[in-house]
Amino acid sequence: MIKVSVFYASRENSKFDIAYYCEKHMIMVQRLCGAALKGMAVEHGLSGMTPGTEAPFMAMGHLYFDSVEAFQGAFGPHLSEIMSDVPKYTNVQPMVQISEVKI
Repeated sequence: MIKVSVFYASRENSKFDIAYYCEKHMIMVQRLCGAALKGMAVEHGLSGMTPGTEAPFMAMGHLYFDSVEAFQGAFGPHLSEIMSDVPKYTNVQPMVQISEVKI
């Protein structure tokens, strides 16, 4: 199992519409990836480790697939459509990491 994590860093003058991300964007990704997508999660940053500090990330999206190849096969053909939706909910360039799930 692999996890594709998309991080949206907190920056000065950044915006993030978590409602749009959850209700529109991630639903679109789910529809486009189909059965290859085994699960997904969204996290909304609340705070840093120290009380009163800003969360390092405004949001994180996680997509689970059986393999990197399954991800590439399901996501790749729709990359342009998915990326063109990003400006509708944020002005931050997303950072992506693909990880192997161990536990």
